[in-house]
Amino acid sequence: MADAAPAASSPAATPSARARAQLLFRLENVPFCRWHTKARVIMGSATFFDAFDALSLAFVLPVLVGLWHLSPGQVGLLIAAGYIGQVVGALLFGWVGERYGRVPAISTAVGVMSVMSIACAFAGNYEVLFLLRLLQGIGVGGEVPVAATYINELSQAKGRGRFFVLYELIFPLGLLAAAQVGAFVVPRFGWEYLFLVGGIPGVVILMFMMRLPESPRWLVGKGRLQDAERVIRQVEAATPKRSLDEKHDAAQIEQRVAGLADGIGKQNKASWKELFSVVYRPRTLVVWVLWASSYFVANGINNWLPTLYKTVYHLPLQEALRMASLSNVLSVCAVLVCALFVDRIGRRRWAIGSFIVCGVLLATLAFLGAKSAWSVMLLGSTAYAVMGTTTVLLYLYTPEIYPTRMRAIGTGLATSWLRAASATAPAVVGFVLTGYGIATVFGMFAAMTVIGLIAARQMIETANRSLEEISP
Repeated sequence: MADAAPAASSPAATPSARARAQLLFRLENVPFCRWHTKARVIMGSATFFDAFDALSLAFVLPVLVGLWHLSPGQVGLLIAAGYIGQVVGALLFGWVGERYGRVPAISTAVGVMSVMSIACAFAGNYEVLFLLRLLQGIGVGGEVPVAATYINELSQAKGRGRFFVLYELIFPLGLLAAAQVGAFVVPRFGWEYLFLVGGIPGVVILMFMMRLPESPRWLVGKGRLQDAERVIRQVEAATPKRSLDEKHDAAQIEQRVAGLADGIGKQNKASWKELFSVVYRPRTLVVWVLWASSYFVANGINNWLPTLYKTVYHLPLQEALRMASLSNVLSVCAVLVCALFVDRIGRRRWAIGSFIVCGVLLATLAFLGAKSAWSVMLLGSTAYAVMGTTTVLLYLYTPEIYPTRMRAIGTGLATSWLRAASATAPAVVGFVLTGYGIATVFGMFAAMTVIGLIAARQMIETANRSLEEISP
């Protein structure tokens, strides 16, 4: 209680700040319940098809290479087109999410993503598909970072890692679905149908998404306290359970509220420039490197595997697609393990271990010369699965290290580096593969894990801490 009195009497703890703190505490005091689950399922459904749409091109490329006589350079550029659009989408919808709310931003992004996926099915040549994938990427790039921000803002400190990573598990499941559906649909019905499978359900999900309540933390940050009150009452009505009891834990509750009020009173007006302030600049630079390095490896491998199996190892189309899909099966298993242990192990130690294990596997594959499809499947797919846990972890970690006033734009800007890396990696792979061979490709990926490892060692630990405690 010694700390509570000074906080409560601080000039910064104005009545307005205390009212906001009361609302934030009430939100934090409700344990995970069916209200949270409903929001996670609806948002997760959109994220599922975001992942599906992001990877679908990889499973139609083996057909398009022969149909349109594409060179390795053209393949790399076509893969990169979607990620270039995602850079724009991450920045654009991050800004929209801060200004107009999380739900409007996500809903618009899902609409763009789904409509463009349907349009891709009717592309008749390389140039049209390139343009449509570029436009679709704007929606794909905007949905995930703002959705991650939204789910983080609904979560309480205790168990947030498990709650969120289980939500993010839907992303590798979407990748897995794209792989499995692609392996079945493309050889039997044609490449166009894979884009339809990814686009049509997104339009249906959009109707449910638009009915989701706005993030209470965003509403509080904007001073819309009555709107936040209505949402928080819905959360409280979903369960009688509370983390702290108002009668028996009154002193601890007062201390928490006073601390939150003091922090709110000291907050500055939101500005993207604050990402580079003394407090947040080190965090910003570290997560940028983490996003770029991890996704350069993960998406560089995942987007090229089907084509590598078909063109380098000369496997039949259906076998190439099935072998490529194994990496996504392993990724789902690895992310599930991450969800179960990330709160106990911690974000920082998990990321460090991931970069080390992935780097060793890729270096081994490069040293052995990647001479067979089986060696690539065993070592390359396992390396991708291990790195996949860090790519998911970053969607948890990045929103945690920024305050509500700039969480969406901070996350969107950080994820733009994943899009840039994911656009660069396929094009670089095409160049290296043509000039230096397959072993050098995996050696390049191994070298990138070293850069990621250096950045991971600079992470701050955020496990089991409230968002307001982590980010003043």
